[in-house]
Amino acid sequence: MNVKINGEWHEIPDHLADVRTLLSHFQLDNRVVIVELNDTILEKSEHADSQVHEGDQMELVQFVGGG
Repeated sequence: MNVKINGEWHEIPDHLADVRTLLSHFQLDNRVVIVELNDTILEKSEHADSQVHEGDQMELVQFVGGG
């Protein structure tokens, strides 16, 4: 399926059908990540139950420390 992530289209395997699995695929599951799916910000508790579909748009935002 094709999903737009941070402004770029990605071909995502169909087995990555929920947000939690998708974050794990991109090795972001152990990081603090804000997920916006189709203009809705998701709570972390919603990641496993939030399905990703063809044409969905996601924004993934990470916090990076520095000075």
